Amino acid sequence: MKVFRFVIALILTISFISYVNFKQGEIPPLGRFMSPFTGFWQNGESERIDFDKKLKAEDLKSDVTIQFDEQVIPHIYAENNHDLYFAQGYTTASHRLWQMEFQVLATEGRLSEIVGDRALEFDKRNRRKGLKYAAKRSLELVEANPEVKEMMQAYADGVNHYINSLDYEDYPIEYKLLDYQPEEWSVLKSCLLLKYMADMLSSGEADLENTNAYQLLGAADFEMLFPESFPSIDPVIPSEREWDFESVKVEKPDKAWPTDTIVSTMDKPDPRNGSNNFVVSGQKTANGRTMLANEPDLALNLPSIWYVNQLKAPGVNVFGATIPGAPGVVVGFNDSIAWGVTNAKRDVVDWYKIQFRNDRREEYLYENKWLKTEKVVEEIKVRGKESVYDTIVHTHYGPVVYDYNFEGNGEKLNLAMKWTAHEATLEVYTLYLLNRAKNYDDYVDALQYFQAPAQNFAFASASGDIAMWVNGRFPIKWKTQGKFLLDGTESDNEWYGDIPHMQKAYMKNPEQGFLSSANQHPVDSTYPYYVYDYNYEFYRNRRINDRLKLMSNIEVGDMMKLQNDNYNYRASESLPMMLDSLDTASMSAKAAAAYNILRRWDYFNDPKIEAPSYYSAWWDTFYRLVWDEFDREDMALKRPHVFNTIHLMNTDPGNKYFDVQKTSSRETAVSLVNQAFDSAVAKVDRWKLENEQERADWYLYKNTGARHLLKLEPFSFEQIEIGGDRNIVNAASRGHGPSWRMVVELSPDQVRAWGVYPGSQSGNPGNPSYGEMINDWASGKYYRLNFWDEVQIENPKIVFTQTLKSE
Repeated sequence: MKVFRFVIALILTISFISYVNFKQGEIPPLGRFMSPFTGFWQNGESERIDFDKKLKAEDLKSDVTIQFDEQVIPHIYAENNHDLYFAQGYTTASHRLWQMEFQVLATEGRLSEIVGDRALEFDKRNRRKGLKYAAKRSLELVEANPEVKEMMQAYADGVNHYINSLDYEDYPIEYKLLDYQPEEWSVLKSCLLLKYMADMLSSGEADLENTNAYQLLGAADFEMLFPESFPSIDPVIPSEREWDFESVKVEKPDKAWPTDTIVSTMDKPDPRNGSNNFVVSGQKTANGRTMLANEPDLALNLPSIWYVNQLKAPGVNVFGATIPGAPGVVVGFNDSIAWGVTNAKRDVVDWYKIQFRNDRREEYLYENKWLKTEKVVEEIKVRGKESVYDTIVHTHYGPVVYDYNFEGNGEKLNLAMKWTAHEATLEVYTLYLLNRAKNYDDYVDALQYFQAPAQNFAFASASGDIAMWVNGRFPIKWKTQGKFLLDGTESDNEWYGDIPHMQKAYMKNPEQGFLSSANQHPVDSTYPYYVYDYNYEFYRNRRINDRLKLMSNIEVGDMMKLQNDNYNYRASESLPMMLDSLDTASMSAKAAAAYNILRRWDYFNDPKIEAPSYYSAWWDTFYRLVWDEFDREDMALKRPHVFNTIHLMNTDPGNKYFDVQKTSSRETAVSLVNQAFDSAVAKVDRWKLENEQERADWYLYKNTGARHLLKLEPFSFEQIEIGGDRNIVNAASRGHGPSWRMVVELSPDQVRAWGVYPGSQSGNPGNPSYGEMINDWASGKYYRLNFWDEVQIENPKIVFTQTLKSE
């Protein structure tokens, strides 16, 4: 009996030890996780910075001083480039290590290793899109450029110096929750991170949906519902620009594109990804100085997308926002210039139908010849389960993404993806040169290396110049090339090279005294190359330009006010017609109250008013009713653009598409507006009831949040009190918005700058500063950016000084 009790006790003890020391489903190993000595308790920080003041690093050539100011922004002072980027990598990793690695694992298609098979389809998609394949190609260019190679390797060494200093107790809490440990950083991982940005900003397209819609609607209706442009566009490059170069001419082949219908397509980047930037010359400012404002509108993640720092070494003194995991400053300024970026909308992804010789897919037809394919077998490791293998076939166009193994129709439809980001690119060299640039010529020279994602680079200099370049790698195409599925067997469908650097769209020192971009059309119809994208912005850019045309004696506060502008241009062009269409005689009391709220609205989406909530609910309902023809399960489609919907409402309210497919009655825009209004009022009332609110104030109804990458509620911030919305200059929607606001004022004797973003430098939810800038960001408050030329002695703004000692 004693032996029996001993065996039972031993089994229970072993079971308990196993339970608390190994991951159980979604539960981390509780023994280590709950330990007061090594577990999550150790992630609580009483100080903003918790480093030893002096650390030895044998990889350094000289000592490096790092000073942290009140916003925990590191000011790094080094005696050479190698040590500068080593310190940048070390410092960034100390605040953002988990974020850096998690985003790289996602890009590489390795999340299944960490979270199991729920990430399997995500991993398959990223591997099929060729993100690692593209990063490896870029790595070859990095290795061939001595300055970039030193920059990126030193950064990686700095990250690894930090990683090697960690024990389990020091790991960011996400490692403990998910029960894994950091890997060694590498230059390839930084290349992957840059391809992650390219994927987020330039891989969107609608080629296959366009092909389906064209077959479904016919040519006339397709062109009516999906026009490429409108006479009223306000392009990035002002229409006064004359194009004084001889463009490369290409002829459109007289051939039809494939008519295959695809049932489903893979998830695309969020269409809300965008940005605003604008520059004004001294002729429009109160003090004669040039000014630049920039706000990348991206996912409002925590940890924040950006990490801010100053980098100072011989030949460089630069301040600005960086991507955690990559060296250099992406958006910022030095003592001579400032620059900012927005996404340059352009179709740089094309799909080619591939004809294989047989089911072995070892050869494909091209110009009556059989070319060899390359097969890559991807092993996707899945936590807790056996690995999954996926064979990806590569052609000279790029990887075959859609086939019988992935998305599409589950049939023998093989579609290869050609994308500018697949090529070897050296964007980090642009950053290296821009960070050191002194004038307009240096800026133009630096941009030639930035290919993907294409960006609108706004520029201002201390000497008084302003400029805007629509910059990136832009294939030369015949009209409509790549707008629909292409036949991969014919060379006529190949890209005809790239637009030469000096023939890209740009403008310097315009007569109007300002330039801006907000993801709209880059140029008007006079530009000699074919320009197309499926998702241009039509509202933010016009509001910015309308304001800048009227403004004079501009001061820094005016630039900030414009960045935080809540005017709803879209509502101003749609709501009057919608209100005039309502049958007010038969309204219920609740409907009449909503009607009166909207009638009195001045079109500003301020946070504590109800009108934007009613408009949003009304418009969304109406939009879905109008385009219910596109809600099909037998083919992939996208709805017509909001701008064109409003254009048709105002110019052709009796259009045949203003109907409801589920009913036999003939509808008009007016009748659909009335149906949608009743549904919207009911929707808002339900929201009030479910959320126990007497009012549907806009900031509550919209619920802008800065949410943790793992969507962990305790690590996220909800219902941030901010106005704006997607098509508004203050583009704060539910999970997207201004991820970094910056305003810079330049003159030959002084550079001043201000900035803010929704989060903090720290990525640790247990840090007191985590999320500390969110409320100031929401209310339009900025912090003065401390741009120093030398190490600060007894400066009250310095909260911590750290020295990296060479050995």
